[in-house]
This record gives sequence, C-alpha cells and structure tokens, in this order.
Amino acid sequence: MSEKIDYSKGIYDAKSLGTPKMLILGAQHMFAMFGATVLVPLLTGLSVSTTLLCAGLGTLLFHFLCKGKVPAFLGSSFAYLGGFTIVTNNGANPENLPYACAAVALSGLVYVLFSALISAFGIRKMMRFFPPVVTGPIIIAIGLILAPSAISNCQSNWLLAFVALATVIVCNIWGKGMVKILPILIGVLVSYAVA
Repeated sequence: MSEKIDYSKGIYDAKSLGTPKMLILGAQHMFAMFGATVLVPLLTGLSVSTTLLCAGLGTLLFHFLCKGKVPAFLGSSFAYLGGFTIVTNNGANPENLPYACAAVALSGLVYVLFSALISAFGIRKMMRFFPPVVTGPIIIAIGLILAPSAISNCQSNWLLAFVALATVIVCNIWGKGMVKILPILIGVLVSYAVA
C-alpha cells in the first residue's frame, strides 16, 4: 500500500508519485514550456522553428551531460526580453537582432562559469549570493516586460483570460493534493471548456 504524499513539502522525486501522476505533470510541463518556448521568438522576431530545434537539441545534450538524473526541458528564457527590446529598439531595428543573439550566446559562458563555481564550492554557498531580495526584483522586472504582451493577447477575449487566471489562482491558493501542483494544466482545461 502506498503512503500518502504531503504535497505541501514539495516533491523532490517525481517517481514517488507513480507513472500516471508523472505523465499528468509531464503534460502540464509540456503546455507551460511549449508556450514559453514559442512566445519568446514571436516577441523578439527570431525563428520559432529554429528555437524549437535548438531547445530540443539543448535538452538532449543536457540529459546526456547529466546522465538523465535531472528531469528538465531547456526552452526559451524570458530573462533576455529586456535586452532584445533595447538592442532592437522594440523591434524597430531588426538588423540589430544578430547582436542581441550574440549577447545571449556570450551570456551562456556566464552560465558555464557559474556552473563551474557551483561544482567547486557547492550549491549552498553559491545560492547565498542570490537570496529572494535579489531574485524577486528580477522576476518582477521580467513580468513587467511581459505585461504589454499579456494585455494584447487578452484583448481578443477578456472573459476567457479572466477564467484562466482565476482558475490558476484558485488552484494555487486553495487547491489540495494534485490540484495544487497542476494549476496550469487545470487552467488550460477549464479555459478550453469555457471557450
């Protein structure tokens, strides 16, 4: 008989959930990551198909290097939208797009450096430099950059947008068990049913 899982403490080994629940979480991850991976190139003027190809190849390389121990998908990052906006003058100068892409590629070297520091000093020592007071404003800034895009997307159907948002919020705050960890998937399904 399987023991009851306390979802409030987080899930550190998805295998403890069993295959059916892992597949449901995988479906949620697919919806979240596919949307993000496609939205970034649409906002920046990059090729969606190239972005998907690179995301897939990057994910395969990541799984190979990590020996399949870390279940992750490497997709587009919203963190670079501010830089793309500045370099391309909000899309008015698309000829500057290669410079923005070069800057993103160079920032990958910073990731490599940071991973070497984590390997050398350990994750706990390195994360002391990134407390919530540092990471929080960065996440807020990314959200503010995305706000105009969210508003323009919602203008076609405000009711549906509010249904999706309310569903996700309700699941996140008052949900229990699997409902609490599946807000995006439930939001997609409820919005689809309403539509």
